[in-house]
Amino acid sequence: MTSLRANAKQSTRMIKVWIASSRSLSSGAHSRDPLAHRNYESGANHAMKNLLTDISGVRVGHADNPRVASGATAVIFDKPAVAAIDVRGGGPGIREGALLDLANTVERIDALVLAGGSAFGLEAGGGVQAWLAEQGRGFAIGDAVIPIVPGAIMFDLLNGGDKAWGRFAPYRELGYAAAAAAATDFALGSVGAGFGATTTNFKGGIGSASAATPTGVRVAALAVVNAVGSVTVGDGPWFWAAPFEIDGEYGGRGLPASFTPDMLSMRIKGAAAATSVENTTLAIVVTDAELTKPQAKRLAMIAQTGFARAIYPVHTPLDGDVLFAAATCEKPVDPLAGLTELGMVAANVVARAIARGVHAATALPFPGALPAWKDRFG
Repeated sequence: MTSLRANAKQSTRMIKVWIASSRSLSSGAHSRDPLAHRNYESGANHAMKNLLTDISGVRVGHADNPRVASGATAVIFDKPAVAAIDVRGGGPGIREGALLDLANTVERIDALVLAGGSAFGLEAGGGVQAWLAEQGRGFAIGDAVIPIVPGAIMFDLLNGGDKAWGRFAPYRELGYAAAAAAATDFALGSVGAGFGATTTNFKGGIGSASAATPTGVRVAALAVVNAVGSVTVGDGPWFWAAPFEIDGEYGGRGLPASFTPDMLSMRIKGAAAATSVENTTLAIVVTDAELTKPQAKRLAMIAQTGFARAIYPVHTPLDGDVLFAAATCEKPVDPLAGLTELGMVAANVVARAIARGVHAATALPFPGALPAWKDRFG
C-alpha cells in the first residue's frame, strides 16, 4: 500500500511538470524564434511569422518533461482537414497510418501528433484524442463521435534522460497537455517532440517555416529533426538547406566555397552500430489549398524531397522518415501546374524547417550530450 501511495505521488509530481512545461511554452518561457519575414521566395506581399500556424485554422502545442528528456507536439485543426501520408524511412512508427491510405473511407482528420519515446510515444495520440473528445470534436457515426488523430514517433530513449517512468509511459499525458497548450504562436528548438532529438553531430529539435505561391496559396511545415545523418555540411556552420534560406533564418552562412571529400563522406549516428529505431525525421506540411485526398498524397510525396535538400544522407534503412500533408481547403488550386508549384514550394519549406530545427536547438544538460549548433557558431 505504501508503494502504491508513493507511485501515485510520483505520478502527480510528473503531471505537474508536464502541465507547467506546456504553460511555459505558451507564455514564451522557451526561446521562441518567430522570425516574421516577408516572403520573397513567393513574391507574396504580406508578412508571415514563418510558422506552421501561418495557415489559418491551425494551432500547435508542445509539452515536454525535462527529467525524461522527451515530449510531444500536437497540431490541432479548427475544422477537419484533408490528409495523407508519405513514408520513406526504413523504420517508421505510425499511428492511424492505414486510415490515411487513399483506399480507405475517412478523408479528414482533427489533429496530428508527433512524439518522442519510440513505440511508447504512440500513446501521445490518445492524449490528444482525449482533449478533442472533451471539445466534442470527431468523426460522427450515429451517436458516437471519434476524434481522428494520426501521428508518428521518433526514438530518443538513449539521450541521457530518466526513462524509468514505471508501469505506464508518460506520453498520453504529454499528448493531452500539448493539445491543451495549442496556440498560433509556439516555440522552436528543443521543445515538445523535439526535446530529446539529435542528429549525427548537433542537437536536433523542432523547426518550422512557411511560404506562399505567387497566386497566394500558403504552405507551411513543421519538422522534428532526429536524423541519422547530418543537417550541416561536415562539422561546419553551413546547412545543406542553405540555397533555400530566407532572411538569414538559420544563420545566413550560405555554403562553403568548395566541398572537400571529408564534407561529402558519410556521417551517421552510431556509425556501424546505428539501428533503425534510433533515428527519424518527422514532418507535417499544411496548406490552405483545396485538395482531394489523392492530391494531398501527391503533395506529401513532392514535399518529402525537402528532406533530401536538408539531410545527408537521408531516407536510409536507419531512419523512420514520415511526412504528413494536410489541406484546410480554403483556396482553389490548378490540379496540374498549380499542384506541382505548390509541391515545389512545400519541398523548399520542409528543407528550411529542418534547418531551423537544428539552428534553434539547445543542448541537453547531460554528460556527453551533443552540442547545439549555436554553441559552436553562435
